[in-house]
Amino acid sequence: MPRLARGRVSALAVVPEGGKQPTGAEAGPPRVLLPSAWPAPAAERILQRGIFEIDGRSCDVVLSDSALRWRPIQPERPAAPAAGNSKCGFLSKEEFIELKDLFSVKLKWRRSAKQQKGGTLLGIALFVCMKKEQNKIKDHTLTLNNSSEDHCSSWVRDLKKILTEFSNRPKSLKVLINPQSHKKEATHIYYEHVEPLLKLAEIKTDVTITEYEGHALSLLKECELQEFDGVICVGGDGSASEVAHGLLLRAQMDAGIDTNYILTPVRTPLPLGIIPAGSTNVLAHALYGITHVVTATLHIIMGHMQPVDVCTFSSTGKFLRFGFSAVFGFGGRTLALAEKHRWMPPNQRKDFAVIKTLASLKPEDCEISFLPVKAFQDFQEASRNEHRTTESDYNDQWQKIQGHFLNISIMAIPCCSSVAPGGLAPNTRLNNGSMALAIARNTSRPEFVKQLKRYASLKNQFNFPCVETYTVTEVKLQPRNNCGYDTGDVEFCGTSRENHYPWNIDGDLTEVASEVHIKVHPQLIKLYGGCLEGMNDYK
Repeated sequence: MPRLARGRVSALAVVPEGGKQPTGAEAGPPRVLLPSAWPAPAAERILQRGIFEIDGRSCDVVLSDSALRWRPIQPERPAAPAAGNSKCGFLSKEEFIELKDLFSVKLKWRRSAKQQKGGTLLGIALFVCMKKEQNKIKDHTLTLNNSSEDHCSSWVRDLKKILTEFSNRPKSLKVLINPQSHKKEATHIYYEHVEPLLKLAEIKTDVTITEYEGHALSLLKECELQEFDGVICVGGDGSASEVAHGLLLRAQMDAGIDTNYILTPVRTPLPLGIIPAGSTNVLAHALYGITHVVTATLHIIMGHMQPVDVCTFSSTGKFLRFGFSAVFGFGGRTLALAEKHRWMPPNQRKDFAVIKTLASLKPEDCEISFLPVKAFQDFQEASRNEHRTTESDYNDQWQKIQGHFLNISIMAIPCCSSVAPGGLAPNTRLNNGSMALAIARNTSRPEFVKQLKRYASLKNQFNFPCVETYTVTEVKLQPRNNCGYDTGDVEFCGTSRENHYPWNIDGDLTEVASEVHIKVHPQLIKLYGGCLEGMNDYK
C-alpha cells in the first residue's frame, strides 16, 4: 500500500510498580500497548474508535469529523535500558487521511463469481482522492479489515453521513458525449474510465451521445436541467465550447434576456465539467494542468470548482455566441481550409491546411479598436467614486490601430496544449477579467513561420519585431478588404457565402461579414477543476 500522510508520536512502555522492569522468563508473553490517551487535534470531534487490520497490521483506528487516523497496536517488549537511560520506549507511526479527500465508502465482501449479494464480510473499503505527481490525481483504496458486520456497518453509516455534508459535490449529472471527437474515442473513454468512478461515488447520470453538430446546443436549450447539479462534456475543445455556449444561452433564456442582443449576460447556475477526448484539449489543460481523464473525473466527483471568464461575440449589435478565444487572419483561414477537407484524417487535414495557407500567406487590412485594462479600471473607479462619467469619457479610453496583419488572436484563457506548452496567451489567467490581444503585423513568410514555431517551445513567442501584445477588456475588429475570401483561389473560398470573413472561435469556424465586437465578462461560468491545495500526496 502506498504510504499516506504520516507523523511520528512517542509512547513509553508501562513500568510496573516499584520501577523494576521484568526481564527474561519473568516477562512472560508480550503485552499489547493500546494508546488510550491518544490525543486528537483540539478542533476534531471523535466519532468512532476501533481495531482494524490495515496492511496486515492490527491498528487502533480513530474516526473524527475531519480525519481518519490509525497506528499499529504495539506489543510491549522490554529491553535492557541503555547506559544513563532509565526509560525504555518505542516509536509508533501514525497515518491519516483527511475526510475531504474521501469520495466513497463501501462494505467489502468476498463473493463467488455468481454471487450478487451476501458473502463473507472482509471489512470496509475507503476510496480516496490523492495527488500523485504534479497536477495528476488518482484514486486509492484503503481497506479496514474487520469481520464484525455490526461494527463495520456503524462506521460506514458515520462515514457516509460525513460525505453527504460536502454540499459542493454533485449527486446528479447530465453527460454529453461527442462520439466523433479526435480519434472517435470519447464513448470508450467515458464508459471505460469515467462511468466506473461516477458509479463508485454514487453519482446519478443521464447520458446523451450527440448525433450531429449542434445537437448538444439544441438539447441544452430545451431539456429540463433543474434535476442536475452539473453538466459533463466528453469531447474536445469544440464540444466543450458548444456545451459552455449552450449552458450560458440557456441561462439568458431562463432570465428572460433577448438572446439576439446580450449586453450584460447572467451567470449560469450549473457548473461544467470537461473530460478531455480531443486533439488539443486547451480548456482541460487550463483547468487541470494536465489532460488526464481520471484527474478530470476526480475533480468533478470532489466538486472542485473555479469561476472562469467568458467572452461575448457580436456583430453590428447582434449577439453571435459565447466563447473563450478567437483567431482572425491566418488562424481563421487555416480552419476554413481544414473544414473544406474534412474527408481527410484529422492530423493530416490540419497539416495540409497550415502548409497550404502558408503557401498563400497574405495579410488582412483591418482596423482594430480596443479598451486597455488600465483605462477600463480607471473608468470604473471614477464611476464608483460618483464622478460624472459619460459615454464620451468611455469612448475616449479606446485605442485604435490600423494596418495589414497576418494574424490576430484574442484569448481569455491561456490556451496551453501539447503543441503549445507555453500557451497562446501565457500571461492570461482563467478569471482575471481580461483578454490577451496579440497582433502579428505583415512580415516575411520565413519570419512569420519562425514566430509560429516558437509556440511549440517555452520561449517567448511574442519577442519578435512584428508582434504586439495588449491586455484588454474589449476588442472591435473591422476588416477593410472588399471581400472575405480570395475568390480567385478556389482553395480559400471554402464557402459560397461571399464577403464573409473566417474566424476560428474555440476551434469552430464562424463566418462574419462585418465588424466583430469581443467583450470579456468576469467569472461568467464555473468549471470543475483546479483545486489541489491541501490534498495529500504519495510519498
